Amino acid sequence: MILVGQYDSPFVRRVAVSLCVLGFAYEHDTRSVFGDFDAMRKVNPLGRIPSLALDDGAVLIDSAAILDWLDQEVGPERALVPPAGAARRRALGRMALATGAIDKVGAATYERVIRPSALRWPEWIARCRMQAEGAIAALAAEAWPADARIGQDQITTACMIRYVRMVDDELLAEEKYPALDALSERCEAREEFRATFPAEYVVPRNG
Repeated sequence: MILVGQYDSPFVRRVAVSLCVLGFAYEHDTRSVFGDFDAMRKVNPLGRIPSLALDDGAVLIDSAAILDWLDQEVGPERALVPPAGAARRRALGRMALATGAIDKVGAATYERVIRPSALRWPEWIARCRMQAEGAIAALAAEAWPADARIGQDQITTACMIRYVRMVDDELLAEEKYPALDALSERCEAREEFRATFPAEYVVPRNG
């Protein structure tokens, strides 16, 4: 199978980490949404990442759909999201907060650095950052036991933390949220995270 997208996207990275955790071998296609948009649209009509091209020729799009397929493939005993009950609701809730924070930080970043300066909307940037901060604070208030089995809520939250620290580190300054610092440190020490570590994030700019 082939995973399309660069690891500086937390959505691509959470799929890549999950593939590694679950033992799936894959090739990595590093096409860029910005630099290779026309080629990207041939893989995914939306021109978005990630996409996962399966060995039978099918292409899965959207990280949530890909992760759901992975869990189905390995079965409930190995799935990264609990199959039912309170544990599933808790995991899905954490994942929603983490992906929501990613979306809002991304929106604020694009508004701040891609949109022409004369057209930027400061109030919108502030609103997006406030929403992201609310999600981050809610995640920081959760319990993240050090001995817990790795799950998708941990993976997605850790990928969010790294992304936010790359593009808007004021929202996740070191020592502001000790529980998230500890979660990030534990996850980033794992081989699956080291293998997908995005060293830097270069935001495309006008001109």
